[in-house]
Amino acid sequence: METVVATELDGMTAAEFAKLPEGPPYYQLINGDLYMSPSPKRKHQELIVNLVTLIGGFLKKNPIGKIHIAPSDVAVNEHNVFNPDIYFVSNARRNQLTEQGCNGAPDLVVEVLSKSTAKLDLGPKREVYATAGVIEMWVVSPAAQTIDIWRLQEDATKPAQKFTAKDALASPILPGLNIDLTAVFAE
Repeated sequence: METVVATELDGMTAAEFAKLPEGPPYYQLINGDLYMSPSPKRKHQELIVNLVTLIGGFLKKNPIGKIHIAPSDVAVNEHNVFNPDIYFVSNARRNQLTEQGCNGAPDLVVEVLSKSTAKLDLGPKREVYATAGVIEMWVVSPAAQTIDIWRLQEDATKPAQKFTAKDALASPILPGLNIDLTAVFAE
């Protein structure tokens, strides 16, 4: 059974987090608590590769920003340093990119759900992303073969759109990109 382990540390800061030894194992700082989880399943990684390949190809032709994958620290605020599976930073927010990752809110974060992290991704991380200024969050469910788009600055309480493996996904964050989700969820 997969588990996520929270430390007993009280209110760790992003500055303290930055002093931890480089992983593996990799950690996230969520509301001042340190979390470590096991490596993702193979299907989880395949979905990330498929999405990054499609988005990366689009960005080569349309250089509107940069895409990054975990592990890459996103220091959202003083008590939250996340490792979203994928994140996109537009050219307008490019000054937030650092050698370690991103210092501030990316435009888009993508979280691929797993048993060990779903509760964190949909709970405290989503809430922090919303208050920090992340515009969109894509939540990928490998089991259901769906992607929910949350427009966090409009309504952080529910997804704005839901796409299935048979749909084409489009988003104003990446104007002109249409992702055929059969390619994303292909075995």
